[in-house]
Amino acid sequence: MTECFNEDKNARLIGRSDGPFETNNTKHTWDLEKLRSGHRVLMEYEYEMRPIDRGYAGRFLRVDLSSGSVEEVPLTDDIKKKFTGGKGFGLKQIWDMVGPDTRWNDPENVLALNSGPMNGTTQYSGMGKCLSTTISPSTNVICDSNAGGYFAPYMKFAGFDSLAITGKADEDVIIFIDGIEGKIRIETAPFEETNSHLLAEQLTHLYATEDTDEARQKVTVVSAGKGSENSYWGVLNISFFDPRRKVARLKQHGRGGLGTVLRDKKVKAVVARIKGFTGMENNPADIDKIARTGIKHHTQIRDLDKSQCNMRTVGTGNLVEIMDAYDLLPTENYRFGGFPKASKIFSTEFYKLFTQVIPDGCWYGCTMACAKTVDGLLLRTGPYKGQRVTVDGPEYETIAGGSNMSLWDPYWILEFNFYCDTYGLDTISAATTIAFIMEMYEYGILNKERCDGLEFSFGNADAIMQFLHRIADGDQGEFIKVGARGARRIKDWLIEKDWGDHQLIEDCGMEVKGLEYSEYVSKESLAQQGGFALASKGPQHDEAWLIFMDMVNDQIPTFKDKAEALHYFPIWRTWFGLTGLCKLPWNDTTPITNPETDEPAKVPEHVQNYVDIMSGVTGWDIKGSDLFDQSERVYNFQRSMNVWMGKGRRMDDIPPYRSMGPVTEVEYVSRKDRYDEQLKDKLGLSEEVIGKMSIPERILLIKEFRYDQYHKLADAVYCRRGWTPNGVPTPEKMKELGFIDETEMLETLQKAIDSDDEKGLNVWGGKYTEGEDTPSEKQRYWE
Repeated sequence: MTECFNEDKNARLIGRSDGPFETNNTKHTWDLEKLRSGHRVLMEYEYEMRPIDRGYAGRFLRVDLSSGSVEEVPLTDDIKKKFTGGKGFGLKQIWDMVGPDTRWNDPENVLALNSGPMNGTTQYSGMGKCLSTTISPSTNVICDSNAGGYFAPYMKFAGFDSLAITGKADEDVIIFIDGIEGKIRIETAPFEETNSHLLAEQLTHLYATEDTDEARQKVTVVSAGKGSENSYWGVLNISFFDPRRKVARLKQHGRGGLGTVLRDKKVKAVVARIKGFTGMENNPADIDKIARTGIKHHTQIRDLDKSQCNMRTVGTGNLVEIMDAYDLLPTENYRFGGFPKASKIFSTEFYKLFTQVIPDGCWYGCTMACAKTVDGLLLRTGPYKGQRVTVDGPEYETIAGGSNMSLWDPYWILEFNFYCDTYGLDTISAATTIAFIMEMYEYGILNKERCDGLEFSFGNADAIMQFLHRIADGDQGEFIKVGARGARRIKDWLIEKDWGDHQLIEDCGMEVKGLEYSEYVSKESLAQQGGFALASKGPQHDEAWLIFMDMVNDQIPTFKDKAEALHYFPIWRTWFGLTGLCKLPWNDTTPITNPETDEPAKVPEHVQNYVDIMSGVTGWDIKGSDLFDQSERVYNFQRSMNVWMGKGRRMDDIPPYRSMGPVTEVEYVSRKDRYDEQLKDKLGLSEEVIGKMSIPERILLIKEFRYDQYHKLADAVYCRRGWTPNGVPTPEKMKELGFIDETEMLETLQKAIDSDDEKGLNVWGGKYTEGEDTPSEKQRYWE
């Protein structure tokens, strides 16, 4: 709405600074009265303001947009025991409010934003994460995603552990949680922008109680841009006001299409406002224990980060050069693990562009401080061409997504980053899908005509950006519409059109369950192949990031080690999603004595830190195994919900071959010595026999061997988790975890097991075979 702001492009650049400074961003002066004039209050609900008790606000909030109603739901001790918080609370809200046939765009679908008991703590690093859950448009099962920013702590400080949004509004609305007045309001919002970098600014100023930076810091905004309205990759942007830059910065719930669900419900934003906070709002049981533990950890990060991961200086981008060195950096749709131009996008190159290089975090008290920002980026394309903007990041996944598309210019990666963020598009899904499109274009399966006029050769930045802009504009071209739904839908579309070899298409499209892969080449890491494909929501690194342990540190060398790691680490990493924490402070800086411990990959000293922090907040008498038990309950509940929704079987856990080995001759030849050696060592073939074989014949042997290894790994992991050979948690397992009264869940699991028995699927050693059981048939999610 251009009439609501004026532009001043003459702002000046101060440059790098360790204190307050003025960016040279394009300045906007908001007509706040014009914005307010469009706000009609559709519903107002008053609630009792109560203090938090040992980390819990003690109630859920449910907002039904269809009926315009609000409900408070008491948080019982039973729910705390079974679900702990965060993602667990989101799963509980969804379980209570949807049916097994609910789909992502049904009004009854729930979008839940959740806090955890330790969330909002300021004495230890990484305590500000929001955990959100919904039925995903990409996968049609539950997807969870986490983000920094201020929303989850502020929502809890305002009085609620979880917000569940259901129904659909008739027009664009804002849900406002007022932690000052104790009110919930649903308001119309016709004049505000939709794209997040502008909307977050508008609403931060609009809902601040006064025109000061201090007041603006007490407002946080959840939004999704125009891209979310037209794709399955919609993100939730969580804002936090930066008083040094004078800008509302953004962190993203990236995976699974949560922003798509938000905009489908016609929610333009969720806003939370608080009176203020002191760092004691959780009313912890033992603040001294928390403070002691925090000081110890802060000191470690201060002293060791520079020589370990250097997160405080360059953030997660430090991984780019490591992944490239170990042949793990995805290039050209994961065909290769490195590229001669990779040094152009190393973290050292982005460091030159960071405009404020002091440690910079997305929640108070985080010494890890890995948030990095480029100010004054001059945009070269799109509706904001010629404007200068702030870009948060780029994170490793976004940079590696650039390499996957063969973008070797940091400025193009930053432009891609900015537009994905403001449009509300996941950089991972967008990059992985575009890389797949580019490979299909190279093979002639796609062409300019089939791509609605776009020339999708590798490295074509203009085509990449035009694709994003046309998605945000709601372009109705067939390719744009299908492409915006992701790699799975493109595969089905190409096969339906009979364009190209069907198996080649299946093998090259990097998705499982309908969710696109994170940006790591997993061909030589059996553990990471399982980590991606066996993940509950799809191939996302936050659940099972084992590639560093497997390929860099060589901490899980044997088959048994890998299987045990795929039992322990996905469950352990889930725990952070229950409590409102970031995972990075757990293992991105480790104690000097960590290599001397029995299990250095688990970082036992830091696990004990979390025991001390959790007991310090809640007052619970707990030990390290109790944290694992908390997480194992929720992990199994999520898998059981997938089964309840008709998924969650072995057939849903089969990876595309590109994630496991060489699909094409060029891939094999590029690493020929490696693969020929494996044919000798693993299959016992002689050099003479290998020499007589064609490259396609060698590829087929490697493929058969690796799928066999993968299924043996899946057997071991399912068995270790207490699941059936077809990947279903048993009722006995769920009862062992404490789910005694969840009769519907237990009956659903038993019916699924009985059905699998009848089909002969509960047999250890299920194998990939050609024919009706190929991934092509097993992974159909076309609606």
